[in-house]
Amino acid sequence: MATEKRYTDDHAKSGLDFPFPAIETWPNQFPGYEILIDDPEFTSVCPKTSLPDFGILTIRYMPRERCAELKSLKEYLFCYRNLGIFQENVVNQVLEDLVKATDPVWAHVKGEFRPRGGIATTVEARWPRPQA
Repeated sequence: MATEKRYTDDHAKSGLDFPFPAIETWPNQFPGYEILIDDPEFTSVCPKTSLPDFGILTIRYMPRERCAELKSLKEYLFCYRNLGIFQENVVNQVLEDLVKATDPVWAHVKGEFRPRGGIATTVEARWPRPQA
């Protein structure tokens, strides 16, 4: 018995082509420390159901020469508020954009999404990416 595919490739790619604003940076003055940024009211939208996704987004990184400017980062994260994008893609897109802007020694982005339909999701992505 063949089943109809409920989630399409278009759902999977949804939101990834959004023209996100650049994350501004400023020159780092010190070596060897880490920055932890917490967004306890992060929101996005499920691309399939259009229902809101609520969660805590945590960004942790060790700056090299550039630090993310927080107001710019906040405005960047606001773009997700009405964007249809899977939770897994949110975390990986934020990581990619942070790395592109700051070129950190390492970075870790964690999304802890509240339950919907009784299931909570935690997604984590790291830079440098693990070797496949």
